[in-house]
Amino acid sequence: MLDDLTTAVPSPTSWPAAYPQGYAVVDVETTGLARDDRIISAAVYRLDARGEVEDHWYSTVNPQRDPGPVWIHGLTSEALEGAPLFQDIAEEFTTRLEGRVLVAHNAVFDWQMIAREYARAKREAPVRQRLCTIALSKELGLPLPNHKLESLAAHFGVVQQRAHHALDDARVLAEAFRPSLRAAAANGVRLPLLECRPLTEWSDGPAPRIGQQAGYGGYRPTSWRPARKRPACPYPNPGRYEVGGRLRQGMRVAFSGDTSVERDLLEDRATEAGLHVATSLSRLTSLLVTNDPDSGTSKVVKARQFGTPVVDEAAFGQLLADVEPA
Repeated sequence: MLDDLTTAVPSPTSWPAAYPQGYAVVDVETTGLARDDRIISAAVYRLDARGEVEDHWYSTVNPQRDPGPVWIHGLTSEALEGAPLFQDIAEEFTTRLEGRVLVAHNAVFDWQMIAREYARAKREAPVRQRLCTIALSKELGLPLPNHKLESLAAHFGVVQQRAHHALDDARVLAEAFRPSLRAAAANGVRLPLLECRPLTEWSDGPAPRIGQQAGYGGYRPTSWRPARKRPACPYPNPGRYEVGGRLRQGMRVAFSGDTSVERDLLEDRATEAGLHVATSLSRLTSLLVTNDPDSGTSKVVKARQFGTPVVDEAAFGQLLADVEPA
């Protein structure tokens, strides 16, 4: 069905040389949404440079804990009892990902879940870049009512057969990504690629008891690493950042959206430089860091209302290298 529909997308006369040589479209189902939750199934569609499917792979994974929201993913403890552990499929998973850009819908979530599983298995995920199809749809200006996978699929006429099943979600995304990639190439659109850095610090919180769904309902999962309260910034707020100038110790910095560096680690770097990391945005905020300034998040909207300066992650990294003393 998709092959007929993609004829409406103009075929580029020449393919952009800067585009990646291959993609791994990934979907994972998990025990919940928190940082100490586990993968219970994973699927990968390998695509060539132009988005054509090469092969696909799927496996359930034994999370060694309660499977979480069974009513969403349908995988019960009984169904997962004989499934392999992540370390048992890590080698095959590596083969599927190696040398490719990881593509996912809300890619930061899938990447972080995968990176943590590799860290637990004392391995490193072979991924250096990721591409979020939500970000790509924004770059293309697709007229979607929202950013759900089902809306992206409907736009390209892709039929979903088993929502929240990793293999079918990966198939749907692969079929929707192909015309998206073709449209991007035809119109010279820069692909929204972000760097993937291996996870080196993690910890498991206690597994939820049977009947407690991690990340859902009343259960509040623990952090992915030992919780610690950041010390209060010892410097007064010198005011807003002036574009083109230097950051000054004491400035209040807020973050919004996906970042290529793990958010906690990026915030640690800001704290160590003498900046105040703000969890919300107000008129006192000196700077907002976001890779998606056109998103409708509350922080971006408030920054626009208050006139708060906005920079992306790369620019912020450069500013951190030369912070002016208080």
